[in-house]
Parts: sequence; C-alpha cells; structure tokens
Amino acid sequence: MNEETRLKKAHVALMKHPETALYSGVILMGENSIIEEKTTAYTDGRNKKYSREFVSKLTDQELRGLIMHENLHVALKHIPRFKKEFKAEPMLVNASADYVVNDIIMNLKDRSFCSLPSGGLYDAKYHNWSVREVYNDLKKQQEEDKKSGKSITKYDTLDEHDFESAEGMSEEDTKELEGKIDRALREGGILAGRMGSKMPRSIEDLLTPKVNWRDVLKEFISSTMRGADEYTWRRFNKRLMVNDLYMPSLENETVGELVVAIDTSGSIGSAEITEFASELVSICDVVTPSQVRVLWWDTEVHGEQIFTPSNYANIKELLKPQGGGGTEVSCVSKYINEKKIQAEATIVFTDGYLESDIQWNIQSPTLWLVTQARSFIPPVGKVIRKED
Repeated sequence: MNEETRLKKAHVALMKHPETALYSGVILMGENSIIEEKTTAYTDGRNKKYSREFVSKLTDQELRGLIMHENLHVALKHIPRFKKEFKAEPMLVNASADYVVNDIIMNLKDRSFCSLPSGGLYDAKYHNWSVREVYNDLKKQQEEDKKSGKSITKYDTLDEHDFESAEGMSEEDTKELEGKIDRALREGGILAGRMGSKMPRSIEDLLTPKVNWRDVLKEFISSTMRGADEYTWRRFNKRLMVNDLYMPSLENETVGELVVAIDTSGSIGSAEITEFASELVSICDVVTPSQVRVLWWDTEVHGEQIFTPSNYANIKELLKPQGGGGTEVSCVSKYINEKKIQAEATIVFTDGYLESDIQWNIQSPTLWLVTQARSFIPPVGKVIRKED
C-alpha cells in the first residue's frame, strides 16, 4: 500500500471515529498531499503536506496521530492567529502550538486509535492550556534559565509551521478562512454529537461567540455607578421644546469614586494600557465619577494617580505606570483597606496570571478585565476576557 492510499485510509478512519469525527470538515479542507521533501509534515493553515519518507516509517496509529496534529493546527487557527508572534519567537511559538494540539491527541479516550510519532512535544502540565498560556510559561522558564546561568532549552517540534504563507494573506482572506474553519467544526460537531462525543474545551472556546469587552465594561460601570436622577431647570427637555413646552430635564448627579487597579507585572504592555485608558475616557464622559483612582501594582501597590472630571479627557497622556516585578493582586485589596478608600466600583486590569489564594476583601463591586489567562477564576466579582 503506497503512502497516498494510506493517507486516504487514515482520513476515512478519523472521520468515522466518534472522538475525531468532529474534525471531518477540517480534514476535507484544502489540499492533503504526500510530498517528496525531506521533512515531516506541515500546514499553512489550510493545506496539509506529509513527507513520503516520514509517513513510510509510521505505524497506522502514528499516521492518524500526525494527521490529527496537522488538522488541529488548522482547526485552532494557529497559523493566521500567531503569525506576528512567530516573527519574534519562532521556536517558542512553534513549541507552544505543538503542546496544545498534542494535549488534545493524548487525551483521546481511545488511546489505541491515535499515537504521537516520536519527537512530539507533550507535557500533562499543559492540559487545556491555550497557546498564549503555554508560550508565557516557556518564556518564563527561559528567563529563569538565563538568570541561573543554565543553557536555554531548545524545542524540536514534530512538524513545520508554514507561517510565511499566512503573511501573504489579506485580512479579508484570513477572515474568510477562519469562517470556513468555524463552519467545518460546527458541522463536524453535529456528527460527533450524534456519535456521543463531546468537543474538547479548546474547540468549544473557539466556537463560543466572543463578548465585546468594551460593551461589558461600559455596562458594568453604568449599572454599578448610577447617580440619583434629579430634575434641573438649567437645561430644558429637548423633546418637549419642539412643542413649545419648556420643562426641566433629568440630570444624573455625579457618582462616587472609581478605582482602577492596573497590573504592571510585565505581561501588559503600554499599547494595552492605552487602549483600556481610551475606553475609560469615553465612559467617564457618560458616567462622571467624582474621581478615578488608578493604582499601579505588581507584588505591591507602587503608587496611585487621582483624576477628576477636569482632566478625564487627558487620562491617556497623564498615566505614569510604576512597578514591573512579580504578581500578587491581594496587595490591591490590602492597600484599599489600609487607606480606607471608599470606592463605588473597582476594575482590575490584569493578564490573569495571579496567585492561587487571592485575598480580596473590599466592599465595592469588582470587574476583572483579563487579557490572557483563560483559566483565571476571580474570588469575587465578574470577569471578562479581552480578546485580541
């Protein structure tokens, strides 16, 4: 049996199996071919290529594992989503993506159906982690190795990742490809559901409609910081003026203080802080807090800035981040209590990589705006995840 026939046979087996039928539509996407190159396999985010020499050395179980590996890269949109990060850290991005897809393969219940070819990166520690979470962990390990004088770990991935092809894709082409992948997964999900199988968390998260964090942020502030409605004769009701009726309009009194605690542990960059500050400015224009207190923290609160309605419009330009060490958000709660700050609402802006035993003992409603860690669960309050 030649490699082309083995590839087709493996595809059929994967599409029939309850645990892998979910990926049927993705498997059928693009070109699936055997190539003569001296490599293992690779994908450009749509097409999948497999080396004849490499495939010839694999068992049927390993071949199905390799095909799953390539198609999971496609299903999770790794190539179009991380092409920018790949330019900066190709080895770490490749390794992070491989840890994620191999975790799904290694957690199939039918362990005899698929197996990883030799050289596949796998660590049970990364179960259900995202690429960014794995990347941050690998990056942290590298930094610790540098400080201790150890040699930097080199990660040899199972396959190649053709990020260069994604560079030539326009934004419109990328969106079209991602839409096709979503449709293929949903159709495969229907088939898998009929077979009694469930979607892995990473695929389920991918297909979950994204919440606009800006809308949630605005709703949180306006619902928790509503001032008392009062009638005022300083401004007439415009809707009644067209009928020559001059009546007072409703006016929202200025509400209390808003605390904004910004994580400066290193994972949140100036661009993210600026974007967040822009939304804060627009919110303060609608719901006017008596003041906005910005706390800069990592393992402790390094300083605060207080803004009043007179300088809300310039918050972006006036912000002066402080800190940059580890991460321990409990210091914010401690600081608020020690300073006896009476805030009407609190927003914590963080990457989400926080201590496991967070001590959060403040009275005001809290909104956690998390930029990275999908697994973070706050001790109290509401969490929203800022999507890229």
